[in-house]
Amino acid sequence: MNRRTINAVVLLGVLSLASILIVQLVWVRKTLEMQEKNIAIQEKEDSLNLKSFTENTIIALKSVLVEIQKTAEDSLDTYGTVRQIKSNHFTVDLSEELQPYYLETLLKKEFYNQNIHQDFIYGIYDCFTDSIMLSGLIRYSKDSLYIASYDSLPGISPEKLNLKKDGHYFTVYFPNVMAKSIEPAVFISPWIYISIIIVLVLIFFGYSLAIIIRQKRLSEVKTDFINNMTHELKTPISTISLSSEMLMRIDLNEDPEKIRKYAGIIYKENKRLENQVERVLNVAKLDKDQVILNKENFNVHELLEEVKENFEFNQMNQGGTIELHSEAETYQIQADPVHLTNVVYNLLDNAVKYCSSVPKISITTKNDKNNLIIEIVDNGIGIKRENIKMIFDKFYRVPTGNIHNVKGFGLGLYYVKLIIDAHHGKIDVKSTLNKGTTFILSLPVN
Repeated sequence: MNRRTINAVVLLGVLSLASILIVQLVWVRKTLEMQEKNIAIQEKEDSLNLKSFTENTIIALKSVLVEIQKTAEDSLDTYGTVRQIKSNHFTVDLSEELQPYYLETLLKKEFYNQNIHQDFIYGIYDCFTDSIMLSGLIRYSKDSLYIASYDSLPGISPEKLNLKKDGHYFTVYFPNVMAKSIEPAVFISPWIYISIIIVLVLIFFGYSLAIIIRQKRLSEVKTDFINNMTHELKTPISTISLSSEMLMRIDLNEDPEKIRKYAGIIYKENKRLENQVERVLNVAKLDKDQVILNKENFNVHELLEEVKENFEFNQMNQGGTIELHSEAETYQIQADPVHLTNVVYNLLDNAVKYCSSVPKISITTKNDKNNLIIEIVDNGIGIKRENIKMIFDKFYRVPTGNIHNVKGFGLGLYYVKLIIDAHHGKIDVKSTLNKGTTFILSLPVN
Protein backbone atom coordinates (compact mmCIF):
# COMPACT_ATOMS: atom_id res chain seq x y z
CA MET A 1 0.00 0.00 0.00
CA ASN A 2 1.65 3.23 -1.17
CA ARG A 3 1.51 6.64 0.46
CA ARG A 4 -1.18 7.94 -1.90
CA THR A 5 -3.48 5.03 -1.04
CA ILE A 6 -2.83 5.54 2.67
CA ASN A 7 -3.66 9.23 2.39
CA ALA A 8 -6.87 8.44 0.48
CA VAL A 9 -7.95 5.93 3.12
CA VAL A 10 -7.19 8.38 5.92
CA LEU A 11 -9.07 11.16 4.14
CA LEU A 12 -12.12 8.97 3.53
CA GLY A 13 -11.99 7.76 7.13
CA VAL A 14 -11.86 11.31 8.48
CA LEU A 15 -14.75 12.40 6.22
CA SER A 16 -16.79 9.37 7.31
CA LEU A 17 -16.09 10.06 10.97
CA ALA A 18 -17.01 13.71 10.57
CA SER A 19 -20.25 12.84 8.76
CA ILE A 20 -21.30 10.29 11.36
CA LEU A 21 -20.47 12.67 14.20
CA ILE A 22 -22.49 15.46 12.59
CA VAL A 23 -25.49 13.14 12.15
CA GLN A 24 -25.14 11.99 15.75
CA LEU A 25 -24.97 15.53 17.03
CA VAL A 26 -28.12 16.42 15.06
CA TRP A 27 -29.94 13.37 16.45
CA VAL A 28 -28.84 14.10 19.99
CA ARG A 29 -29.84 17.74 19.67
CA LYS A 30 -33.30 16.90 18.29
CA THR A 31 -33.78 14.26 20.98
CA LEU A 32 -32.86 16.68 23.74
CA GLU A 33 -35.12 19.35 22.27
CA MET A 34 -38.00 16.87 22.10
CA GLN A 35 -37.34 15.73 25.65
CA GLU A 36 -37.20 19.30 26.94
CA LYS A 37 -40.38 20.10 25.04
CA ASN A 38 -42.18 17.11 26.53
CA ILE A 39 -40.99 17.98 30.02
CA ALA A 40 -42.08 21.59 29.54
CA ILE A 41 -45.52 20.46 28.35
CA GLN A 42 -45.82 18.05 31.27
CA GLU A 43 -44.77 20.73 33.77
CA LYS A 44 -47.23 23.16 32.22
CA GLU A 45 -50.04 20.61 32.43
CA ASP A 46 -49.13 19.79 36.03
CA SER A 47 -48.98 23.49 36.85
CA LEU A 48 -52.42 24.06 35.30
CA ASN A 49 -53.84 21.00 37.05
CA LEU A 50 -52.40 22.12 40.37
CA LYS A 51 -53.74 25.63 39.88
CA SER A 52 -57.20 24.28 39.01
CA PHE A 53 -57.06 21.91 41.98
CA THR A 54 -56.12 24.76 44.34
CA GLU A 55 -58.92 27.02 43.09
CA ASN A 56 -61.55 24.27 43.29
CA THR A 57 -60.40 23.27 46.78
CA ILE A 58 -60.60 26.83 48.08
CA ILE A 59 -64.12 27.19 46.60
CA ALA A 60 -65.17 23.89 48.18
CA LEU A 61 -63.75 24.82 51.61
CA LYS A 62 -65.46 28.23 51.51
CA SER A 63 -68.72 26.50 50.67
CA VAL A 64 -68.19 24.17 53.63
CA LEU A 65 -67.56 27.20 55.88
CA VAL A 66 -70.75 28.87 54.62
CA GLU A 67 -72.80 25.75 55.42
CA ILE A 68 -71.26 25.58 58.91
CA GLN A 69 -72.02 29.23 59.62
CA LYS A 70 -75.71 28.80 58.74
CA THR A 71 -76.21 26.92 62.01
CA ALA A 72 -73.63 28.87 64.02
CA GLU A 73 -74.56 31.57 66.56
CA ASP A 74 -71.56 33.73 65.61
CA SER A 75 -70.46 34.13 62.02
CA LEU A 76 -67.05 35.03 60.65
CA ASP A 77 -66.25 36.91 57.48
CA THR A 78 -65.18 34.28 54.92
CA TYR A 79 -62.42 36.53 53.58
CA GLY A 80 -59.05 35.19 54.69
CA THR A 81 -60.50 32.26 56.60
CA VAL A 82 -59.23 29.71 54.07
CA ARG A 83 -55.42 29.53 53.98
CA GLN A 84 -53.20 27.36 51.86
CA ILE A 85 -50.18 26.14 53.81
CA LYS A 86 -48.76 23.95 51.02
CA SER A 87 -49.95 22.78 47.65
CA ASN A 88 -51.82 19.92 49.34
CA HIS A 89 -52.56 21.39 52.77
CA PHE A 90 -55.33 23.88 53.71
CA THR A 91 -56.78 25.28 56.96
CA VAL A 92 -60.12 27.00 57.62
CA ASP A 93 -60.81 29.20 60.66
CA LEU A 94 -63.99 28.56 62.70
CA SER A 95 -65.94 30.54 65.26
CA GLU A 96 -66.97 27.57 67.41
CA GLU A 97 -66.65 23.84 67.92
CA LEU A 98 -67.46 21.43 65.11
CA GLN A 99 -68.59 17.82 65.03
CA PRO A 100 -66.22 15.59 62.98
CA TYR A 101 -68.94 13.56 61.26
CA TYR A 102 -70.76 16.72 60.19
CA LEU A 103 -67.54 18.21 58.77
CA GLU A 104 -66.76 14.97 56.94
CA THR A 105 -70.21 14.97 55.31
CA LEU A 106 -69.84 18.57 54.13
CA LEU A 107 -66.32 17.99 52.76
CA LYS A 108 -67.41 14.95 50.75
CA LYS A 109 -70.36 16.87 49.33
CA GLU A 110 -68.43 19.96 48.30
CA PHE A 111 -65.46 18.04 46.94
CA TYR A 112 -67.88 16.09 44.77
CA ASN A 113 -69.48 19.32 43.55
CA GLN A 114 -66.05 20.77 42.59
CA ASN A 115 -64.82 17.54 40.93
CA ILE A 116 -62.03 17.04 43.44
CA HIS A 117 -61.15 13.36 43.18
CA GLN A 118 -58.37 12.99 45.72
CA ASP A 119 -57.95 11.04 48.95
CA PHE A 120 -57.84 13.35 51.96
CA ILE A 121 -57.44 13.60 55.71
CA TYR A 122 -59.14 16.23 57.82
CA GLY A 123 -58.45 17.40 61.33
CA ILE A 124 -60.20 19.63 63.90
CA TYR A 125 -58.47 21.70 66.56
CA ASP A 126 -60.37 22.56 69.73
CA CYS A 127 -58.82 25.44 71.63
CA PHE A 128 -60.85 24.70 74.78
CA THR A 129 -59.41 21.22 75.17
CA ASP A 130 -56.14 22.07 73.37
CA SER A 131 -56.42 18.90 71.29
CA ILE A 132 -56.20 18.06 67.61
CA MET A 133 -58.28 15.24 66.17
CA LEU A 134 -57.17 13.74 62.88
CA SER A 135 -59.43 11.52 60.83
CA GLY A 136 -58.46 8.39 59.02
CA LEU A 137 -57.84 8.44 55.29
CA ILE A 138 -60.97 9.29 53.29
CA ARG A 139 -60.55 7.42 50.02
CA TYR A 140 -62.05 8.45 46.72
CA SER A 141 -63.92 5.70 44.90
CA LYS A 142 -65.46 6.01 41.44
CA ASP A 143 -68.31 3.76 42.49
CA SER A 144 -69.30 5.18 45.84
CA LEU A 145 -67.61 8.57 45.48
CA TYR A 146 -65.93 8.85 48.89
CA ILE A 147 -65.54 6.17 51.52
CA ALA A 148 -63.96 6.47 54.92
CA SER A 149 -61.43 3.78 55.75
CA TYR A 150 -60.49 5.43 59.05
CA ASP A 151 -57.06 3.90 58.71
CA SER A 152 -54.32 6.18 59.92
CA LEU A 153 -51.78 7.15 57.30
CA PRO A 154 -48.19 6.30 58.33
CA GLY A 155 -46.07 9.38 58.90
CA ILE A 156 -49.03 11.77 59.22
CA SER A 157 -49.37 13.46 62.61
CA PRO A 158 -50.21 16.95 63.93
CA GLU A 159 -46.49 17.60 64.35
CA LYS A 160 -45.80 16.44 60.80
CA LEU A 161 -48.45 18.81 59.45
CA ASN A 162 -47.09 21.69 61.58
CA LEU A 163 -50.57 22.46 62.89
CA LYS A 164 -50.79 25.54 65.09
CA LYS A 165 -52.65 25.71 68.40
CA ASP A 166 -54.55 28.95 68.07
CA GLY A 167 -58.35 29.30 67.90
CA HIS A 168 -60.90 26.97 66.35
CA TYR A 169 -60.12 25.68 62.82
CA PHE A 170 -60.18 22.59 60.74
CA THR A 171 -57.55 21.39 58.29
CA VAL A 172 -57.57 19.29 55.13
CA TYR A 173 -54.55 17.40 53.78
CA PHE A 174 -54.32 15.64 50.40
CA PRO A 175 -51.47 13.07 50.64
CA ASN A 176 -51.34 12.21 46.91
CA VAL A 177 -51.40 15.66 45.36
CA MET A 178 -47.75 16.53 46.00
CA ALA A 179 -46.49 13.32 44.39
CA LYS A 180 -48.47 13.94 41.23
CA SER A 181 -47.56 17.61 40.98
CA ILE A 182 -43.81 17.50 41.56
CA GLU A 183 -42.90 14.28 39.71
CA PRO A 184 -43.63 14.88 36.02
CA ALA A 185 -43.08 12.08 33.59
CA VAL A 186 -39.56 12.07 32.24
CA PHE A 187 -39.05 10.95 28.67
CA ILE A 188 -35.66 9.47 27.83
CA SER A 189 -35.16 8.68 24.18
CA PRO A 190 -33.38 5.42 23.28
CA TRP A 191 -31.39 7.49 20.76
CA ILE A 192 -29.38 8.86 23.69
CA TYR A 193 -28.00 5.42 24.51
CA ILE A 194 -27.50 4.53 20.85
CA SER A 195 -25.63 7.79 20.28
CA ILE A 196 -23.35 7.14 23.25
CA ILE A 197 -22.51 3.67 21.93
CA ILE A 198 -21.82 4.99 18.42
CA VAL A 199 -19.63 7.80 19.76
CA LEU A 200 -17.61 5.26 21.76
CA VAL A 201 -17.21 3.14 18.63
CA LEU A 202 -16.07 6.21 16.70
CA ILE A 203 -13.53 7.06 19.39
CA PHE A 204 -12.17 3.51 19.25
CA PHE A 205 -12.05 3.68 15.44
CA GLY A 206 -10.21 7.00 15.55
CA TYR A 207 -7.74 5.62 18.08
CA SER A 208 -7.15 2.55 15.88
CA LEU A 209 -6.64 4.77 12.83
CA ALA A 210 -4.07 6.85 14.74
CA ILE A 211 -2.19 3.67 15.71
CA ILE A 212 -2.23 2.46 12.08
CA ILE A 213 -0.83 5.78 10.87
CA ARG A 214 1.84 5.73 13.57
CA GLN A 215 2.83 2.16 12.68
CA LYS A 216 2.97 3.13 9.01
CA ARG A 217 5.27 6.05 9.81
CA LEU A 218 7.44 3.77 11.97
CA SER A 219 7.63 1.27 9.13
CA GLU A 220 8.74 4.00 6.72
CA VAL A 221 11.38 5.21 9.21
CA LYS A 222 12.72 1.66 9.65
CA THR A 223 12.78 1.14 5.89
CA ASP A 224 14.73 4.38 5.53
CA PHE A 225 17.11 3.20 8.25
CA ILE A 226 17.71 -0.11 6.48
CA ASN A 227 18.39 1.67 3.20
CA ASN A 228 20.83 4.06 4.88
CA MET A 229 22.55 1.26 6.78
CA THR A 230 22.86 -0.81 3.59
CA HIS A 231 24.46 2.13 1.82
CA GLU A 232 26.77 2.91 4.73
CA LEU A 233 27.97 -0.70 5.00
CA LYS A 234 28.06 -1.43 1.29
CA THR A 235 30.35 1.49 0.44
CA PRO A 236 33.36 0.42 2.58
CA ILE A 237 32.83 -3.22 1.58
CA SER A 238 33.01 -2.26 -2.11
CA THR A 239 36.09 -0.12 -1.49
CA ILE A 240 37.83 -2.95 0.39
CA SER A 241 36.92 -5.42 -2.35
CA LEU A 242 38.27 -3.17 -5.08
CA SER A 243 41.48 -2.38 -3.18
CA SER A 244 42.05 -6.08 -2.48
CA GLU A 245 41.60 -6.89 -6.15
CA MET A 246 44.16 -4.23 -7.10
CA LEU A 247 46.63 -5.59 -4.57
CA MET A 248 46.32 -9.06 -6.07
CA ARG A 249 47.22 -7.68 -9.50
CA ILE A 250 50.31 -5.70 -8.37
CA ASP A 251 53.76 -7.25 -8.47
CA LEU A 252 55.17 -7.04 -4.95
CA ASN A 253 58.60 -6.02 -6.26
CA GLU A 254 57.44 -3.39 -8.74
CA ASP A 255 55.58 -0.65 -6.84
CA PRO A 256 55.69 -0.75 -3.01
CA GLU A 257 54.05 2.71 -2.81
CA LYS A 258 50.89 1.41 -4.49
CA ILE A 259 50.86 -1.55 -2.12
CA ARG A 260 51.03 0.76 0.91
CA LYS A 261 48.34 2.99 -0.64
CA TYR A 262 45.86 0.18 -1.19
CA ALA A 263 46.71 -1.42 2.17
CA GLY A 264 46.00 1.96 3.82
CA ILE A 265 42.67 2.21 2.01
CA ILE A 266 41.71 -1.28 3.17
CA TYR A 267 42.71 -0.49 6.74
CA LYS A 268 40.85 2.83 6.73
CA GLU A 269 37.67 1.39 5.21
CA ASN A 270 37.80 -1.61 7.52
CA LYS A 271 37.97 0.74 10.51
CA ARG A 272 35.09 2.73 9.09
CA LEU A 273 33.06 -0.44 8.66
CA GLU A 274 33.94 -1.58 12.17
CA ASN A 275 32.90 1.78 13.63
CA GLN A 276 29.58 1.79 11.78
CA VAL A 277 28.70 -1.74 12.92
CA GLU A 278 29.78 -1.00 16.48
CA ARG A 279 27.72 2.19 16.51
CA VAL A 280 24.58 0.38 15.41
CA LEU A 281 25.06 -2.44 17.90
CA ASN A 282 25.81 -0.13 20.81
CA VAL A 283 22.87 2.18 20.22
CA ALA A 284 20.53 -0.79 19.73
CA LYS A 285 21.45 -1.94 23.23
CA LEU A 286 20.88 1.46 24.81
CA ASP A 287 17.35 1.02 26.11
CA LYS A 288 16.28 3.09 29.09
CA ASP A 289 16.64 0.17 31.48
CA GLN A 290 20.05 -0.82 30.16
CA VAL A 291 21.98 2.47 30.23
CA ILE A 292 24.91 2.05 32.61
CA LEU A 293 26.54 5.30 33.72
CA ASN A 294 29.97 5.53 35.29
CA LYS A 295 29.51 8.86 37.01
CA GLU A 296 32.34 10.95 38.35
CA ASN A 297 32.85 14.54 39.39
CA PHE A 298 34.54 16.51 36.58
CA ASN A 299 34.92 19.98 35.05
CA VAL A 300 32.50 20.46 32.15
CA HIS A 301 34.49 23.42 30.79
CA GLU A 302 37.59 21.26 30.40
CA LEU A 303 35.51 18.54 28.71
CA LEU A 304 34.02 21.03 26.22
CA GLU A 305 37.44 22.51 25.46
CA GLU A 306 38.82 19.05 24.75
CA VAL A 307 35.84 18.14 22.53
CA LYS A 308 36.21 21.44 20.66
CA GLU A 309 39.91 20.84 19.93
CA ASN A 310 39.43 17.22 18.82
CA PHE A 311 36.49 18.10 16.62
CA GLU A 312 38.29 20.99 14.96
CA PHE A 313 41.28 18.74 14.25
CA ASN A 314 39.28 15.83 12.78
CA GLN A 315 36.14 17.36 11.25
CA MET A 316 36.78 20.99 10.30
CA ASN A 317 39.21 20.37 7.41
CA GLN A 318 37.18 22.52 5.02
CA GLY A 319 36.94 25.54 7.32
CA GLY A 320 34.43 26.64 9.91
CA THR A 321 34.69 27.85 13.48
CA ILE A 322 33.65 26.69 16.93
CA GLU A 323 33.40 29.35 19.64
CA LEU A 324 33.29 28.34 23.30
CA HIS A 325 31.79 30.77 25.86
CA SER A 326 32.29 29.43 29.39
CA GLU A 327 29.95 31.68 31.38
CA ALA A 328 28.77 29.18 34.03
CA GLU A 329 30.02 29.87 37.55
CA THR A 330 29.22 26.34 38.71
CA TYR A 331 30.60 23.83 36.19
CA GLN A 332 31.49 20.79 38.32
CA ILE A 333 28.88 18.06 37.80
CA GLN A 334 28.44 14.39 38.68
CA ALA A 335 28.02 12.60 35.35
CA ASP A 336 29.49 10.09 32.92
CA PRO A 337 32.21 12.01 30.99
CA VAL A 338 32.42 9.44 28.17
CA HIS A 339 28.69 9.51 27.38
CA LEU A 340 28.52 13.28 27.81
CA THR A 341 31.46 13.69 25.41
CA ASN A 342 29.63 11.55 22.86
CA VAL A 343 26.49 13.69 23.31
CA VAL A 344 28.33 16.93 22.55
CA TYR A 345 30.27 15.32 19.70
CA ASN A 346 27.03 14.07 18.10
CA LEU A 347 25.47 17.53 18.24
CA LEU A 348 28.58 19.14 16.74
CA ASP A 349 28.68 16.46 14.04
CA ASN A 350 25.05 17.23 13.09
CA ALA A 351 25.80 20.95 13.05
CA VAL A 352 28.50 20.36 10.42
CA LYS A 353 26.65 17.72 8.36
CA TYR A 354 23.43 19.74 8.11
CA CYS A 355 25.08 22.99 7.04
CA SER A 356 24.96 24.25 3.46
CA SER A 357 27.66 26.91 4.03
CA VAL A 358 30.76 27.33 6.20
CA PRO A 359 29.84 25.98 9.68
CA LYS A 360 29.78 28.49 12.52
CA ILE A 361 29.08 26.85 15.86
CA SER A 362 28.77 28.48 19.27
CA ILE A 363 28.89 26.61 22.60
CA THR A 364 27.77 28.55 25.68
CA THR A 365 27.52 27.43 29.31
CA LYS A 366 25.55 29.15 32.08
CA ASN A 367 23.71 28.36 35.30
CA ASP A 368 19.99 28.34 35.91
CA LYS A 369 19.06 27.66 39.54
CA ASN A 370 20.51 24.19 40.28
CA ASN A 371 21.17 23.29 36.65
CA LEU A 372 24.08 23.67 34.25
CA ILE A 373 22.91 24.84 30.83
CA ILE A 374 24.87 23.99 27.66
CA GLU A 375 23.66 25.76 24.51
CA ILE A 376 24.95 24.64 21.11
CA VAL A 377 23.98 27.02 18.30
CA ASP A 378 24.68 26.42 14.61
CA ASN A 379 24.00 28.12 11.28
CA GLY A 380 22.72 25.01 9.54
CA ILE A 381 19.69 24.38 7.36
CA GLY A 382 17.35 24.27 10.37
CA ILE A 383 14.46 21.96 11.14
CA LYS A 384 10.81 22.38 10.24
CA ARG A 385 8.42 22.77 13.16
CA GLU A 386 6.51 19.59 12.31
CA ASN A 387 9.76 17.57 12.37
CA ILE A 388 11.14 18.84 15.69
CA LYS A 389 8.90 16.61 17.83
CA MET A 390 10.20 13.48 16.02
CA ILE A 391 13.94 14.12 15.83
CA PHE A 392 14.63 12.11 19.02
CA ASP A 393 12.82 9.00 17.75
CA LYS A 394 14.96 5.97 16.98
CA PHE A 395 15.89 5.69 13.28
CA TYR A 396 14.24 9.00 12.42
CA ARG A 397 16.14 11.30 10.04
CA VAL A 398 15.06 14.83 9.20
CA PRO A 399 14.36 15.25 5.46
CA THR A 400 17.20 17.31 3.95
CA GLY A 401 15.58 18.47 0.72
CA ASN A 402 18.19 18.80 -2.02
CA ILE A 403 21.11 17.82 0.22
CA HIS A 404 21.90 14.16 -0.47
CA ASN A 405 25.40 13.86 0.97
CA VAL A 406 24.25 13.54 4.59
CA LYS A 407 24.87 10.03 5.88
CA GLY A 408 23.71 8.36 9.05
CA PHE A 409 21.31 5.90 10.65
CA GLY A 410 19.00 8.24 12.55
CA LEU A 411 20.40 7.10 15.89
CA GLY A 412 22.51 10.09 16.96
CA LEU A 413 19.80 12.28 18.50
CA TYR A 414 18.05 9.21 19.91
CA TYR A 415 21.29 8.45 21.75
CA VAL A 416 21.61 12.08 22.90
CA LYS A 417 18.09 12.10 24.38
CA LEU A 418 18.65 8.72 26.02
CA ILE A 419 21.84 9.83 27.79
CA ILE A 420 20.44 13.19 28.93
CA ASP A 421 17.36 11.45 30.36
CA ALA A 422 19.59 8.93 32.13
CA HIS A 423 21.31 11.89 33.84
CA HIS A 424 17.87 13.25 34.90
CA GLY A 425 18.40 16.23 32.63
CA LYS A 426 16.38 17.87 29.86
CA ILE A 427 17.00 18.75 26.24
CA ASP A 428 15.13 21.43 24.26
CA VAL A 429 15.36 22.39 20.61
CA LYS A 430 14.78 25.74 18.92
CA SER A 431 15.15 25.98 15.16
CA THR A 432 14.48 28.38 12.29
CA LEU A 433 14.44 26.98 8.78
CA ASN A 434 17.48 28.06 6.72
CA LYS A 435 18.94 29.97 9.68
CA GLY A 436 20.06 27.41 12.21
CA THR A 437 19.27 25.28 15.25
CA THR A 438 19.87 25.62 18.99
CA PHE A 439 20.14 22.60 21.29
CA ILE A 440 19.78 23.40 25.01
CA LEU A 441 21.05 20.78 27.44
CA SER A 442 20.10 21.09 31.11
CA LEU A 443 22.00 18.95 33.62
CA PRO A 444 21.71 18.98 37.44
CA VAL A 445 24.79 20.22 39.28
CA ASN A 446 26.14 18.94 42.60
